[in-house]
Amino acid sequence: MSAAHTLILLPLTLLVLQAARGHGACVELDSATEAVVNEGFKMDCISCKTRGEVPATAVVKWSFKASGESNYSDLYIYKNMQGEILDPRFFGRLVWNGNKDTLDLQDGSLYILNVTYNDTGTYECTFERLLIYTKYQHEVNRPKYINLTVVPQYTRGMASILSEVMMYVSIIGLQLWLVVEMIYCYRKISAAGEEALRENEAEYLAIASESKESCAGVQVAE
Repeated sequence: MSAAHTLILLPLTLLVLQAARGHGACVELDSATEAVVNEGFKMDCISCKTRGEVPATAVVKWSFKASGESNYSDLYIYKNMQGEILDPRFFGRLVWNGNKDTLDLQDGSLYILNVTYNDTGTYECTFERLLIYTKYQHEVNRPKYINLTVVPQYTRGMASILSEVMMYVSIIGLQLWLVVEMIYCYRKISAAGEEALRENEAEYLAIASESKESCAGVQVAE
């Protein structure tokens, strides 16, 4: 493989690797808000770090305010890779559905088993994140709220449909942009490689011509 081809393929390889890493990127999405009685329901709670390269630890705390109540009660806590149900109304019915095997939490989702009408209300999910810089630490708290409604059967609203469509449109648009960038980079690097080859070829011909004239001069002198 020539040096020019190597120069062309290397940036493309880096782009592909970057795209592959992008599949694991953190994306914040709003949770669904309608659960069906006697079925399971996932409450999404995602809080992405603005600086992915900064190490951090996080604790996720959930609170619940039932419909008709005025105060929140502690529901669940996930700390040091261990979860604990705090509200007796949910004993045996909550399952951690967020990040596992890491202290740097970005997904703090919960899954409710056997949803009841009494689960209707407002849920508060709070990330207590500690960003660890070289010379100091910085604490950030980010609460998120889910207003849950329990229904006899699922009725999908137009807002939910449009939200899902827009999500897929965004994903497709991002992929198309990546393809265009790859094609653009390939053409740009390919053109630069061809120009370098032409310059090398011209330089080689000039040296060969000078060598030929030099040899002809030596023969005449003899």
